[in-house]
Amino acid sequence: MKKGITPSSNLKAIIQNSHKRCITIGIDKNIKKPIRILSGKKLDRILKKNSLFISVAYPFMKLLEEFLDGTGFLIDLTDCHGNIISIMGNESIIAHANNMGMGLGTDMSEQSCGTNSIGTALHENCSIQMAGKEHFINIFHIWTCSCSPIHDTQGNIIGCLNVTGFYNSVHPHTLGFVFSTAELIENKLKNIAANKHLWHISQLNETIFNAVDMGLLLISKDGNIKTVNKRACEMFLCTKEDLLKDHAIRIFSNWNAIMNTLEKKATYSDDELINYQNNKKKKMNINVFPIYDVDNKFISAVVALKDMKNIYKLVNKYSGKNAYYTFHNIIGKSVQMDEIIQYAKTVANTPSTIIIQGESGTGKEVLAQAIHNESEKRNEPFIAINCGAIPRNLIASELFGYEKGAFTNARSGGMPGKFELAHNGTLFLDEIGEMPIDMQVNLLRVLQEKRITRIGGTKSISIDVRVIAATNKNLLEEVKKGNFREDLYYRLNVIPIHIPPLRDRKEDIRTLVNYFLEKKSEKLERKIVRLSKDEYKILMDYDWPGNVRELENGIENYIINGKLYMDLHREGLPQNQVIESSKQIKYTMQSLSEWEKIAIEECLAHCNRNITKTAAILKIDRSTLYKKIRLYDI
Repeated sequence: MKKGITPSSNLKAIIQNSHKRCITIGIDKNIKKPIRILSGKKLDRILKKNSLFISVAYPFMKLLEEFLDGTGFLIDLTDCHGNIISIMGNESIIAHANNMGMGLGTDMSEQSCGTNSIGTALHENCSIQMAGKEHFINIFHIWTCSCSPIHDTQGNIIGCLNVTGFYNSVHPHTLGFVFSTAELIENKLKNIAANKHLWHISQLNETIFNAVDMGLLLISKDGNIKTVNKRACEMFLCTKEDLLKDHAIRIFSNWNAIMNTLEKKATYSDDELINYQNNKKKKMNINVFPIYDVDNKFISAVVALKDMKNIYKLVNKYSGKNAYYTFHNIIGKSVQMDEIIQYAKTVANTPSTIIIQGESGTGKEVLAQAIHNESEKRNEPFIAINCGAIPRNLIASELFGYEKGAFTNARSGGMPGKFELAHNGTLFLDEIGEMPIDMQVNLLRVLQEKRITRIGGTKSISIDVRVIAATNKNLLEEVKKGNFREDLYYRLNVIPIHIPPLRDRKEDIRTLVNYFLEKKSEKLERKIVRLSKDEYKILMDYDWPGNVRELENGIENYIINGKLYMDLHREGLPQNQVIESSKQIKYTMQSLSEWEKIAIEECLAHCNRNITKTAAILKIDRSTLYKKIRLYDI
């Protein structure tokens, strides 16, 4: 202004508007110092809050100081409110500024200092150079100041970089230096933020990478292992360093086949991998996912491995294939049951095959589960299969599993059989007497060789399974009739256990009744009731052809309806008994299959769904009855 240089129209407008604001808020042009100067704890808090900003800006301020050395300028850094948080430069200029109150902690906003480069730059969010009388306060007319705001990664102002000297030192290039230095500080802050973000992402990825319950390996296209997680090291029984030194083709025998699949932009999924560790074979499930670059070229792959043993355990857990009953759950105080329990406990830890014989409903599976839970295999799978309930053409695949493509509608990844699922645990073969005789040969071979081969497969799979079989038939009689193989009978009959029917141990009835009254009342949320002497006599006189299962169902019926259903059948149900229909059936023209469904439903209802009794009344095999139940969805 002294030299008669007219400022640009934009700057002129900015300064005029700033002066108007100062007049409006009542700034005194003649004040000797800025209105607000921070010190003590307030200043310490601001310095601490901006410590990262100060540390990042400091080296750039030092470079600017060296560049301006000898020119008579000071350099200061402010926070987003205009408070000076760092100052350096020419000592005489700094001393002069301090005498005017312009030092560390000074509030340089327009509200404290009127129009000045810092306060106005913050208000307008732009770089500004002003000199002499462009400042509102008279004492600042001696200065020329060049200031540029500094922004964070979101574009918010976090402070200002300012260079101040005597007004006769004004030069347009000064603002350019300040602006460039402010940009360098911004870029450094962006790099720090980006690196911090990348570090967080890296930590998140590493945490997720190690948190999943599967082995993960990142492998380059040429087979070099780039990184692995902890679970992979555990599965391969080695350190991370050992795996990183290895090569995919040495770990995965089918690596070339995997690469061919991935090159076709497909996922290699649900295959089985056999790995040998310390001369022991370990089965894993393998899935491989391709990774492509920005040009959609295949560059690497993520290999996901699951221990098949853990998969089997998970399948067993969520499909209910576990043993829940223990000897504590076997209710009965009779001499016969006490002897059975004691004997079963002594043989529980042997690897020998057990066959449990007894009528339907006597609790054969409960005893089998109790034996399993008493053994050292208690933490391993307990797999139950009803040999009479599986269609003849499916029993082989159920027991031994199948490979992919073994037959029409076979699952793409194949499927393990019950023997594999029961590996290291117990396989319970219920209703073994119903197994087709041609399948008995295959079962005998497995029991002798301890190996199975999946249908459609060629690999022989070693198994360690304790077999417990059960039947309600007299297997020796079945052997004589030619329905059961003699060699299989003697292979199963290593440890025979016979559970007597409930009619032969009636002293257990009262104990069982009291137990079921409490259990069923709790289940049905009903008040616990007690039976009268007459009602107990009815129960004691009844022959219980359905055994414990029929008693349990009868007590549940009693709790619901308040009367003993068994009273209608105190003498039992002879095979030729005519059952009165409980339904009001309209005798209209119906198909034979519809009448058959009605007959089965009625007989099952009156027999408390006792399969053996129902099949006997209908004069059909149990296996046939099971098929028709599935057919009619009964």
